[in-house]
Amino acid sequence: MKILFVGDVTGSPGRLVLAQVVARMRREKGVTFVVVNGENAAGGRGITLKLAEVFFAAGVDVITMGDHVWDQKEMVAAIERETRIIRPANFAPGCPGQGCVTVDTPEGPVTVMQFIGRVFMKPNDCPFRAVDALLQQPGLGRIKLVDFHAEATSEKIVFGRYLDGRVSAVVGTHTHVQTADEVLMPGGTAYLTDLGMTGVTDSAIGRELAPVLQTFVTGMPAKFDMAKGDPVLHGALVDVDAQTGRCRKITRIREGMTGPAHTAYR
Repeated sequence: MKILFVGDVTGSPGRLVLAQVVARMRREKGVTFVVVNGENAAGGRGITLKLAEVFFAAGVDVITMGDHVWDQKEMVAAIERETRIIRPANFAPGCPGQGCVTVDTPEGPVTVMQFIGRVFMKPNDCPFRAVDALLQQPGLGRIKLVDFHAEATSEKIVFGRYLDGRVSAVVGTHTHVQTADEVLMPGGTAYLTDLGMTGVTDSAIGRELAPVLQTFVTGMPAKFDMAKGDPVLHGALVDVDAQTGRCRKITRIREGMTGPAHTAYR
C-alpha cells in the first residue's frame, strides 16, 4: 500500500499545488491513501469545513491539525461532525474532536493518529503516555500512521524511536522545513523528522519575507501576509505491507506545479 503524507498546507498556493500533485501521484505513483496536515490551510490560520471538503474532493483521506486547530472558530463544532479531521490526541480531556480515526480501505483498515509535542510548545498532556493508551484501544488497523506535530527535533526523534515496531510510520509536522533524515527503522517503522511545508518556498515559512525580516531587524510588529510565488508540495511517500503493517520504503517528496497553472501565484 502506497501512502502519501503531505506537510503543512499553507494558504491558497499550498491548496493549489496539493490538488494537482495528489491527483498526479495517485495516477502515476499508485498512491492509494493520503494524509495531509491542514492546520495552516486557511491563510495560515487553521482550516474551515469548506476547505476540508475541497481537500477530500481532491483525494485526501485524512486531515491532521495541530496548535492552530481552533483558529477558525467554526472548527470547535465542525470537528465533532467530520471525523476525518483529527487533532492531537494528547490535548486536554474533554477537548472537542478526536486524536485518532480508522478508515476502511480495499487493503484493510488504516488508523491515523496525531500527537503534539511539549518542547517549545504550549502545555499539553504527555504524548508518550497518550500514544501508549491509544495503542491499547480495540479496533485499530494493522497499518498505523502517526503525525507528531512538534517543534524540537530531539523530541521528534525520540518519539519516533519509541514507536519503532509498534506503528507503520511516524512523520513530523509543524516547522514547515523538510528534513533529510528519512529512515526505515529496525522494527519496520518509517520515520521523517519533518515533512516540510506545502506552499511558497521563497518565503519565511509561507509568509512574505520583507515584513518578517523587518520584525527580526527592528523588533517591531508587522502584518505577515501569505507569500506569492511558485508553490511546492513537500511530504513523504511510504510503501507499507498491508498484511504486516511494516513499512518497506520511505521516500521524501518535493513536487511543484506543472502546466499553465504553475504561474498562478507569481
